[in-house]
Amino acid sequence: MTDRKPIGMPFESWIDRQIREAEERGEFDDLPGKGKPLSGEGRPLDEMWWLRQKIESEGLSMPLPPTLALRRDAEAALAEARGARSETEARRIVEEINHRIREAIRTGLPGPPLNLMPFDADEVVSQWRRDRR
Repeated sequence: MTDRKPIGMPFESWIDRQIREAEERGEFDDLPGKGKPLSGEGRPLDEMWWLRQKIESEGLSMPLPPTLALRRDAEAALAEARGARSETEARRIVEEINHRIREAIRTGLPGPPLNLMPFDADEVVSQWRRDRR
């Protein structure tokens, strides 16, 4: 497709002609995924789909901003505490993440607002006991 659009020819007609001629020459016959459904079909529209697909296909990882990483770690710690083998272990897990949360609140972390408060260790342990009955 090195031809230039002729003067006076509507733009859309020129593109349609280029595509038709390429199809006739068989230039689209060996494309990967030919005859297969588009990935993501049926899922809600995601404006950043191409970026997510590129990151995944290249095996890249994007580090989270520290505030979001701490939120993720806090959720994981809470789940870990709920599945702990003993009350002591559950309390230790909650106290460790609470220390990190307090430190982040005190010093501040880059990224979006933290919007996270320390967990009530007594409540987490009480829930742990109720779950064991």
